[in-house]
Amino acid sequence: MIDLPPVRGRLLRDEPLAPFTWFRVGGAADVLFIPADPDDLAAFLKALGPSVPVTVLGVGSNVIVRDGGVEGVVIRLAGRSFAGVAADGDRITAGAGALDAMVARASAKAGIAGLEFYAGIPGTVGGALTMNAGCYGSETRDVLVSAWGLTRAGERVDYALADFGYAYRHSQAPADIIWIEATYRGAHDDPAAVQARIDEITARRETTQPIREKTGGSTFKNPPGHSSWKLVDEAGWRGRLHATTGGGAKFSELHSNFMINPGDATAADIEGLGEAVRADVLAKTGVQLDWEIRRLGRSG
Repeated sequence: MIDLPPVRGRLLRDEPLAPFTWFRVGGAADVLFIPADPDDLAAFLKALGPSVPVTVLGVGSNVIVRDGGVEGVVIRLAGRSFAGVAADGDRITAGAGALDAMVARASAKAGIAGLEFYAGIPGTVGGALTMNAGCYGSETRDVLVSAWGLTRAGERVDYALADFGYAYRHSQAPADIIWIEATYRGAHDDPAAVQARIDEITARRETTQPIREKTGGSTFKNPPGHSSWKLVDEAGWRGRLHATTGGGAKFSELHSNFMINPGDATAADIEGLGEAVRADVLAKTGVQLDWEIRRLGRSG
């Protein structure tokens, strides 16, 4: 059993993680820690044995938690201490637990243009920092000024935009940094005009993506010169059920780069579907599809 230091937040042993993911699948965390605030998290990390694995789980929108659960401690940044969003001049400061859509809404209210695309990303600020999240032609690196976080040892680190070494859906920052807060810069604009662009993005997303299904967002990154959805579709996988250990998963009929759990899929069904499609597309086209969805934990 993991030796856990005292905290002010919540420590839950053998906590099921399926309710925390959009796919609604997966096993339990050995330990789930929901810190009270950044100081609570820093003290916990400093006191936790260095050999204990630590995994951060955001809103669970772009992740598969495997059926065997996740080893060590899973940290979830929830509550007002991690989800605040504030505007000052042409800047927005947001906690890592804030939804990207909250950042977009705050920018509209403050009349700050440039962050509208965050309305189309179904994740948190922490996840956006980690993977340079973007959509509709814009990316996190286009608007980020700086961010700070905690190392696995609980020490604060500050990063300017250039320190991230961003590329398409990739950051060169150490993967074990737990992001706490980010600062963005936009341009002054009429609040109504910013909101209108956000409304357009939201409407487009609602008509082209299966956002009301048990899904995980974009499954694969777009290979250079290709669209993942088109490769999946042309390989014949749109709407085709694939089962490994459960009721099966499929790529959505609405958008063929979005996997969905239509009922009783297991994590093995969902990940197995992705791997089957990767192999099939590679065999048919010679194009390698790389996962955009994170896969966490142990196989069941």
